[in-house]
Amino acid sequence: MARRNGIVARGNVKASLAVPEVVDRYAPSTDGRRLSFSEGQEADRLSFVEGQLRTLIRGKIVDSLAASPPEFTRRDVRVPEVPGKAIAVLGMRRAGKTTFLWQILADRLAAGTPRDGLLYFSFEDERLAGMTAANLGLVLEEYYQLHPAWRDGRRATFLFDEIQVVPGWERFARRLLDSENADLFLSGSSARLLSREVATAMRGRAMEAVVYPFSFREVLRHRRREPNASPDQLPKAARSGLARDLRAYLAEGGFPEAVGISSRDRFDLLRGYVDAVLLRDVIERHAVTNPTALRTLTRQLLANAAGAFSVSKLFEVLKSQGVAVAKDSLHAYLAHLEDAFLIRTVPIDAGSERQRMVNPRKVYPIDPGLIPVFDRAGRANLGHALETCVLHDLERRGCEVAYVRTKSGFEVDFVARRPGRRAELVQVVADVSDATVRERELRALGEAKAMYPEATRRLVALDPEDLGEVPSGVAVHSAASWLLRKEDA
Repeated sequence: MARRNGIVARGNVKASLAVPEVVDRYAPSTDGRRLSFSEGQEADRLSFVEGQLRTLIRGKIVDSLAASPPEFTRRDVRVPEVPGKAIAVLGMRRAGKTTFLWQILADRLAAGTPRDGLLYFSFEDERLAGMTAANLGLVLEEYYQLHPAWRDGRRATFLFDEIQVVPGWERFARRLLDSENADLFLSGSSARLLSREVATAMRGRAMEAVVYPFSFREVLRHRRREPNASPDQLPKAARSGLARDLRAYLAEGGFPEAVGISSRDRFDLLRGYVDAVLLRDVIERHAVTNPTALRTLTRQLLANAAGAFSVSKLFEVLKSQGVAVAKDSLHAYLAHLEDAFLIRTVPIDAGSERQRMVNPRKVYPIDPGLIPVFDRAGRANLGHALETCVLHDLERRGCEVAYVRTKSGFEVDFVARRPGRRAELVQVVADVSDATVRERELRALGEAKAMYPEATRRLVALDPEDLGEVPSGVAVHSAASWLLRKEDA
């Protein structure tokens, strides 16, 4: 490999190639003094560095276009179909966003788009360190120089992974949409590519596709056990196998790397995920000055899945422990954790914003596998895990979700609404063999009927055979059938 001024010309190009702003503008003299570059010398240096960056980018493009899509478990993620919009692929770290970009590429390839019209480009490359928004245009220039037929005449697809590491990427993305005949998909860690930031930065030019950890169906597909029929139509032995798989899923969760590994390794892996979110997506991103309060808040939320959470109560607990933190800071930390997709919050269903603000929100982890990791006893709470999975199932289907409290103080887990559909009241219960539990859950649905007379009432249970007689108008579903239904997915 040829070298010039200590920089590799091809192959493993060093990070310094892409950092012209940090290269010393002075040259050493023979007596140790530093002499300023002339303007001509500086222009030559910048031109050289840009040439090296072009070489690196061109090499990455050539390699990417030559690569076949990797093997992957197919994800059931809805991609908006709105012309002229970029698609921002969002989700928690390690949920599978990069794999989903490759799935989009593979789908378009299968639909007939030639391979050279589908560019996956990852910016998470140390050789691109220091890349600026001005340099992003080189990616387009080099691609269209290699494949000029795709400029204007044909519609290329660009899939840019971890683009948020380049400052000013938003301006580049908007310019690409305005000036090129191309579809644009963006993905990045939740540290710098958050839903609120995409909406602001792209000025209405982007829509979201959210990637969750594996759903129950996706876990079965990953393990090559996805049923080819509705669970209700399967033989008894197959239904028993599904019930066993569901209980395992509720305990282990659906992070792709965590599927099928030992409990000890899974716990360590998931703790590492949470630590990464706290450090990189919250503490560093938002300059958090009280990490002790943040970590206490996080443990409290993840250890009490599906529970109502009050900032005021936690504030008093921290105060009694000598941890000084403002209530406003705790509210901000809660919002940061949700933005990073570590948790989801569900408000009470109320007619005014004030009522929603003063009532506690229910908090759920992004994955049921996190529950036993943070439960002090290390146990999987099947009821809370099942409720978590039902919430994510509703969100995947595009529902707006809240919880219901009746006048008598009973709760219905979810009221779910979709445009053009009847509202659904969904009650989730793991064990219905206890008569007290049955009466409480069904009474809540009964009282909610008066509040939502047009809503469909549903009860989702692990073993509905133990439920016995139910009031008229209540549809009963086994959890496996509910989570594996395909309509409206």
